[in-house]
Amino acid sequence: MGLFDWISGQFIDVIEWTDNSHDTMVYRFNRQGNEIKYGAKLIVRESQVAVFVNEGEIADILEPGIYALETKNLPILTTLQHWDHGFNSPFKAEVYFLNTKRFTDLKWGTKNPIMVRDPEFAMVRLRAYGTYEIRISDPETFLKEIVGTDAHFTTDEIEDQLTNLIVSKLATVLSEDTTPVLDMARNYERFGDYITEHIAPYFEEYGLELTKMLIENISLPDEVEKAIDTRTSREITGDLDAHLKYQTGNAMGSATGGSMGDMIGMGAGIAMGQQMAQSMSGSQTTQSTETPPPLPNQLPQYFIAIDGKQQGPFSFDAITQMIQQGEITKETLVWTQGMAQWERAETILGSHFMQTPPPLS
Repeated sequence: MGLFDWISGQFIDVIEWTDNSHDTMVYRFNRQGNEIKYGAKLIVRESQVAVFVNEGEIADILEPGIYALETKNLPILTTLQHWDHGFNSPFKAEVYFLNTKRFTDLKWGTKNPIMVRDPEFAMVRLRAYGTYEIRISDPETFLKEIVGTDAHFTTDEIEDQLTNLIVSKLATVLSEDTTPVLDMARNYERFGDYITEHIAPYFEEYGLELTKMLIENISLPDEVEKAIDTRTSREITGDLDAHLKYQTGNAMGSATGGSMGDMIGMGAGIAMGQQMAQSMSGSQTTQSTETPPPLPNQLPQYFIAIDGKQQGPFSFDAITQMIQQGEITKETLVWTQGMAQWERAETILGSHFMQTPPPLS
């Protein structure tokens, strides 16, 4: 290796970065102690941003393009290095490449159920999971607040923190939305947009943009889902009488080759099913349409003898009125069921005749 080759190797004249990892967010260009040649070429590809850091301080941020590292392209670094007074020597600076593409298929999910109010179930515990997409929107903030001096920063290093951020804010977002749990499935897209809108501002504090949040599933506790399945099974049978007839037909088809005992048992089951259907469907109608017979007249009926002739029968109220009108006297003969013979009215109905007071002394 000649002297000229050794001197040339001490200076970097092309700075660029290509990435095949698909998860690298920030990469620090490896100088390995070499100095950057003044006027060297910097290549910043699409979906990249190059950040120059001089002695720990962020200097220039360059968008996609090809640059010659001179004073006109590095105004801040020029000021820090005093290049405005003329400077052609190699310089030392750290160059960070930030990947500004979208990072997709990042996972999120609730570790524990979230308690929320629901219009139909009052209170429910929900679990949810899905994916989200992010991109670097503010390179300077992201480099200062998250990356620091990390030379190779990947999504794995921040994914857990972002997931915790999503879950912590999800409870607040769910409590503000009034969509019933059973209607959330058909509103996953709308609900995902709603959550993205309300959680995105918290990502901006990290210099990130939450571009999309997808909901794959929102689930209820197992016992609640079983209760819903039971209710669905009951509702799907439709008319109970028709359902029993359908089951009866299937049972008859299965029992065609069975024994007499099987047929008898099947007949008992059919009768019981029909009785249950009639009881459940017609009990209310029977109670509302049928009326009981009139109560029997339990008051005694009386016969009386007037001018030697039997008259009646008369009700007790009619006999009382006839006594008051004088048509029946104390001497009138009266008979009612259970008496062995006719008796004087005074004997049978004595208390209903007007009592005469004793003579005045």
